[in-house]
Amino acid sequence: MTEELVLEVKGIDKSFPGTQALSKVDFQLRKGEIHAVVGENGAGKSTLMNVIDGVYTPDDGEIYINGQLVEVKDPLAAQKLGIGFVHQEIALCPDVTVAENLYMAAINSSKALLVNYKELYAKTAQALESLHYIEPNKIVGDLSISNQQVVEIAKALTLDCRILILDEPTAVLTESETEALFQIMQKLKDQGISIIYISHRMAEVFGQCDRVTVLRDGQYIGTYDVADTNSTEVVNLMVGREIGDLYPPKAEQTEAATDVLLQVRGFTNEGRFDDISFELYKGEILGFSGLVGAGRSELAKAICGLYPKRAGEVIFKGSSLEVKSYEDAIRQGIVYLTEDRKMEGLFLEMPISSNIVAMDLKQVSSQGLIDGKLAQNLSSRLADKLDIKFHALTQLVSSLSGGNQQKVLIAKLLSVNPAIIIMDEPTRGIDVGAKSEIHRLLRELANQGIGVIMISSELPEIIGMCDRVLVMHEGQQCDIISGDQITEERIIQLASGMGM
Repeated sequence: MTEELVLEVKGIDKSFPGTQALSKVDFQLRKGEIHAVVGENGAGKSTLMNVIDGVYTPDDGEIYINGQLVEVKDPLAAQKLGIGFVHQEIALCPDVTVAENLYMAAINSSKALLVNYKELYAKTAQALESLHYIEPNKIVGDLSISNQQVVEIAKALTLDCRILILDEPTAVLTESETEALFQIMQKLKDQGISIIYISHRMAEVFGQCDRVTVLRDGQYIGTYDVADTNSTEVVNLMVGREIGDLYPPKAEQTEAATDVLLQVRGFTNEGRFDDISFELYKGEILGFSGLVGAGRSELAKAICGLYPKRAGEVIFKGSSLEVKSYEDAIRQGIVYLTEDRKMEGLFLEMPISSNIVAMDLKQVSSQGLIDGKLAQNLSSRLADKLDIKFHALTQLVSSLSGGNQQKVLIAKLLSVNPAIIIMDEPTRGIDVGAKSEIHRLLRELANQGIGVIMISSELPEIIGMCDRVLVMHEGQQCDIISGDQITEERIIQLASGMGM
């Protein structure tokens, strides 16, 4: 890494109706560095990246590439300036080959009547050689998400990209896929390519990046060498206050608890999970841990009727319970928070209030019609309880930050006064400030006597939040651990099949 600046933005302003998204923001990127940009949801990270990539035109400010003042009118102009942007949502054509995706622009602009596929595949193989080899004739839709990301990166590099923006690149990757991505990033860095890395995960920022820039409320807070700071300091700068411990105190004397809310006996679905048995006590947070594909989500969904089971029994509050559908589970007081809030959990283009009351319209209806006042009162009470940030309850959920969308989804579950809440990746894709709030909310719910099951791929979250942890490996129950046993080493040992 050199001190040579490949990108500099000075005094960038950008506003939208009713919102000042960026205010006098500065940013510098050196040649051959991996530079993290962090901040809470709504801090201005994505807006700044979209200004650099030409998606948005700034209201004021200047952009310099290699010391030259430039005007980035649109993403095509950004490409010509050597800027590549790999978005969190993959933007490839899934029905054509890797090679056709990489060179789609060249194919479209070519005057040749036929495509020379032999030459195209050879060029593609060469482009992928320094990253990670993927067969050029593979259909992109058949690739894993991590390999699709490799194609996105290779596509940017074929356009002579010297500045690569990666937006939450590990959000949907497994641990091994994440490590493969990190190796690719280091290769690119060694080639002198500069990377802007956006992530909420402090371990990745401090493990992979050279410097970190903090944004808060659309303003530039500072840039720091990773070696000279720590995650606590960066988190405090992000939220503008001392965040304290991310995890609230755990429940006391869980092992001595006798008030069993839920018993699961012999739950089996061949190929997904086999002979799973456990208890959930009143007022505890029970974690489900394991590698991706271990069967955690399938088990959780089977408990509440969203996924089939072939054998097994649920005993709820001492009585055997037959759950044939999610509606049965809701009626009994068992609710499930999906890991994919945008596709499965929320009605994004509907108001906040409509989302919160959607689980049970009968409680806000009168004579078969929704009573607006009842709906308003219920949604307002829950929005206040969860401290959801909004202008009006008529505001569309799609306009909220990720953390506030997650709170709306939790409010939706709480609207039916559940006895058990199953949380699948409850803090995925939200910033550290919102994570801390949700952690405290979950503990408050447990302290009120609600049983909480939490699935998380983040080991610090499992360790910090859970009173006991059920660890799974390839559909098998390895062990249920508690107290001092809940360590990263023990969980990894069990989840990898070493402790069975």
